[in-house]
Amino acid sequence: MRHPWRTHLLPICCCAATACLDTTTDSLSPPALVVVPPKASIEIGDTFQFRLRAGPNATHSPAAPDQESLWSLSDTTIAKIDPTSGRVVGIRSGSITVSTIALGVTASAALIVAPEILVGAGDIAACSSSGDESTAALLDAISGTVFAAGDNVYESGTLDEFVRCYNPSWGRHRQRTRPTPGNHEYYTPGAAGYFAYFGQNAGDSGKGYYSYDLGSWHVVVINSNADVRPGSAQEQWLRADLAAHPARCTLAYWHYPRFSSGFQGSHPGMQPIWQALYDAGADVVISGHDHDYERFAPQTPSGSLDSVRGIRQFVVGTGGKSLLAFNNSAPNSEVRDNSTFGVLLLKLYDDRYEWEFVPVQVGGFTDAGAHTCH
Repeated sequence: MRHPWRTHLLPICCCAATACLDTTTDSLSPPALVVVPPKASIEIGDTFQFRLRAGPNATHSPAAPDQESLWSLSDTTIAKIDPTSGRVVGIRSGSITVSTIALGVTASAALIVAPEILVGAGDIAACSSSGDESTAALLDAISGTVFAAGDNVYESGTLDEFVRCYNPSWGRHRQRTRPTPGNHEYYTPGAAGYFAYFGQNAGDSGKGYYSYDLGSWHVVVINSNADVRPGSAQEQWLRADLAAHPARCTLAYWHYPRFSSGFQGSHPGMQPIWQALYDAGADVVISGHDHDYERFAPQTPSGSLDSVRGIRQFVVGTGGKSLLAFNNSAPNSEVRDNSTFGVLLLKLYDDRYEWEFVPVQVGGFTDAGAHTCH
């Protein structure tokens, strides 16, 4: 749990009443109380304990015990609070006021429930490259869920390569990583090394597609190396999954990009998956495969600009293996760069998202913005 705004209350002097109190004024006033800390930040699902303490104008110290106070929140859809203890739990992102009443006095504090964070990249680790160590260092300073967008280890995705080449860097974030396989994982039959290394975090072994929720967002993970044609098991599963999770905001990621200006280019074969997402009103798609960063304007499955219902795609093949040249300029490509490794950081709010490309080079290329969900 992170609390960047946690403050420290100065100790209150406990001295003789004749030296510290004006009995003709303070004794007739209720004790001044404060909530500590006056400002706190938690993540969704985290808990935090607020305390009640005597303020600088109090007539006695310490203040009334917590069980004599009544705690409340300005918005109970953002967090919940125990009315007697002041312990809160974050539910969704937002800013609210925490209030308490004790001995006839009201005190308050500010609480920020941080949005869910999804961060990661594809085309990550190789024993012959140190780029994955640099991007893993970025992850060390970023909380949240990590996505790994395929070709997670080179050259053949064996379990030995995952242990020797991926585990020393991105492997320290394995427990919070939700991966998708790339073509290099399938150089090992059935991507056996991939499924053995990530275990349950990779979904059902042999399928490679699954979904999960991050706060109010629904997240779908697609296996672009499996059959994605209309009517395929994966395409039918996707449509059923989206129908069962009609979230305001939906995100998907897989390895082969539907659209790309990169060396490998666009993959029209992913259009049936894009169509299912588009029909369900999805918002964001993330892919790898091309070793660069590229952001597209919202598009239809066929690649037409659609600012109303279109899906925004990010290509983030900057995990550390190598960087490659762009092959062309695809329609509706807004930003592209192949100068630095880095990760894409997404802050997922209830009705919108913010993105930031975080480079490994201080002062290097970056890209940031925000957009509302459909």
